[in-house]
Formats: sequence, C-alpha cells, structure tokens
Amino acid sequence: MTEILKKAFTEASRLPEDDQDSFGKWMLAELASEKRWDQAFARTRDSLAKLGQRALIEHRNRRTKPLNPGTL
Repeated sequence: MTEILKKAFTEASRLPEDDQDSFGKWMLAELASEKRWDQAFARTRDSLAKLGQRALIEHRNRRTKPLNPGTL
C-alpha cells in the first residue's frame, strides 16, 4: 500500500462510523466503476482502433470539419 493511500485511510478512520461507512461504500463503488470501464474498453479496443483509423483517413482526405464548440 502506498503512503498516500495509508494516509487517506488513516484520515478516514478518524471519521464517525456513519461517515466511514459512506466513504467505504463510495470507494467500493468507484473501484467497481473503474473495473467496468476497463472491461468495456477491453471489449471494444478493436472497434475503437478501427473507428480511429477511419477518422484519420477521413481527415487526411479533407472530409472533416474543424470542431466549433459554440455550434454544438
């Protein structure tokens, strides 16, 4: 465990029990969310690579337009 994580858990352990439970639930939810994102990207890696290549080809062939956030 890193020193920063140890420090965070030490600080969290000083919270009232209800707050510790809330923090623990939040942390577990965040970790689960990260895992789901990692799995989703792993499943779509090839598709994303193909889309990226297609976008580069379209850009090289001047079939793209500059992004203007003001018109989105």
